[in-house]
Amino acid sequence: MTMTEQPQKQPDREVQERKMMREAALRMALTSEARKRLANVRMVRPDLANAVEEYVIQLASSGKLRSAVDDEQVKQMLATLQGRKRDITIRRA
Repeated sequence: MTMTEQPQKQPDREVQERKMMREAALRMALTSEARKRLANVRMVRPDLANAVEEYVIQLASSGKLRSAVDDEQVKQMLATLQGRKRDITIRRA
């Protein structure tokens, strides 16, 4: 390994460690059904899934989370963060 390779590997390792810590925190804070729902949401709206995950991690780290977040709670969080859906009306002439 040369000197130029080592500095690049260090940030990669830090990113990987942060990702693993995040996944471990979510594993503890979410039920399996909730994790599945977020995985499905991530395929369509990755920004929305990240927002819910960040919110859950904040709740867990501040001690406000008493038990694991279940699927119904994730649905409520998604609805709140997603905001009001647009109603699309098609009028035929």
